[in-house]
Amino acid sequence: MGRSWQALLETRKHHELSFTEGMEMLLQAEEDDRSDKRFERLQRSAHFRYQASIQELHMETSRGLDKSLVANLATGDYIAKGEAVLVCGSTGTGKSFLASALGHHACSQGYKVVYYNLQKLLLKTKMSRIDGTIYKFFEKLSRTDLLILDDFGLTHLEQQQRMDFMEIIEDRHACKATIIASQLPVASWYDVIGENTIADALLDRMVHTSYRIELKGESLRKKK
Repeated sequence: MGRSWQALLETRKHHELSFTEGMEMLLQAEEDDRSDKRFERLQRSAHFRYQASIQELHMETSRGLDKSLVANLATGDYIAKGEAVLVCGSTGTGKSFLASALGHHACSQGYKVVYYNLQKLLLKTKMSRIDGTIYKFFEKLSRTDLLILDDFGLTHLEQQQRMDFMEIIEDRHACKATIIASQLPVASWYDVIGENTIADALLDRMVHTSYRIELKGESLRKKK
């Protein structure tokens, strides 16, 4: 507000404003400044893989990206409802960029977002179990408005990894939103998870009420 008032003095614009108009302008400047700082703070804490925005997405229908679905996701309604978004596609089709773009947009709406490569997340759960902070870590994840898990399915899950993954998804089911990006089609996820009972439980929570995006086409990296 002080900076805005100084700008008004320097340009002599304060003479053109009534008291009410001046106060409205200063208060709006303060609100905008706080919003910008919160957005920057949320972005930093999310640790996104890419700096991306929804405006930068390649919306070609041939790529399997539905404009109406993206517009719907951009409202943030899926976050408020605690729903999941599953993004599949071959290497280079833009899965991570899309997930990052949705995450950045969620930050701009004031949501707390965390972005993880799944293998690094499971490594962190392993280390947290060793140092005795695992329950605190799970609690922190459960409070995150949007959890983005990238590169799901690169390796088959081990028993403890399955249990940890189940714990994370169970905490978020129908409460907090999750985006999962994978090179594998959803039909192959059962085999990656491994153990039948856990696979059934995980897929039941992730698949049936989720938004599905299947990206197609050649690698965008080749086009560059």
